[in-house]
Amino acid sequence: NTTTQQTQQTQQLMLPLFLAVAGCSDSDAENMYGLDGEERWYADFKNHRGVIALPKFADQTSFPGYYEQAVAQQEVCKQSMAADRRAFKNQPPELDVPHSTIYTRDDVELHVENHLICHVSGFYPAPVSVYWTRNDQNVTEGTSINTPYPSKDGTFTQISTLKFTPQQGDIYSCTVQHPALEQPLTRVWDVQQDQPGIGPAVFCGLGLTVGLLGVATGTFFLIKGNECS
Repeated sequence: NTTTQQTQQTQQLMLPLFLAVAGCSDSDAENMYGLDGEERWYADFKNHRGVIALPKFADQTSFPGYYEQAVAQQEVCKQSMAADRRAFKNQPPELDVPHSTIYTRDDVELHVENHLICHVSGFYPAPVSVYWTRNDQNVTEGTSINTPYPSKDGTFTQISTLKFTPQQGDIYSCTVQHPALEQPLTRVWDVQQDQPGIGPAVFCGLGLTVGLLGVATGTFFLIKGNECS
């Protein structure tokens, strides 16, 4: 019996963790499904469709009827939100401040297309707004942002990307806006490629010259010594 119980417990621990999130606000809506910490599907309410978030190399799964169900859940969510407001009016909202980092997807090579990633985490409620600039000019082309993904501590994570081609001296930034921030949170990344320096060549040339002078000097004294003998 003990062995059977242990086997059952092990099987229970190995079961995949399925996650479903549905939420709404006055301006935003979210409905997504995940498995084992990975986003698998979400509803794109702006374009009125469901989106499979799995990478192309993963086993693809169909989600028939999920978008229609998500739309119906949004109606229920808005009704619940209105009821909660009546019951808990004047309650201060709970806010968690977002943190952000900016980095490239691949190693940087000048004139080779790459992606900048703005990783925003630790915020509540969702979502955040992310804005990109290049040399202080707003950029919208080539940008994308995923749906907020819940973390174990109840906060959210969201990732925005910018497709770009590095040019020497360009400066990029991603700016995050959220109700918990007193002012927008901006991270800056600049294109810097080390150019070949002349220092090593100069030192190598100088060392070679000194070495040749030393050989010549030694040969001169050797010849003079032989003449004296």
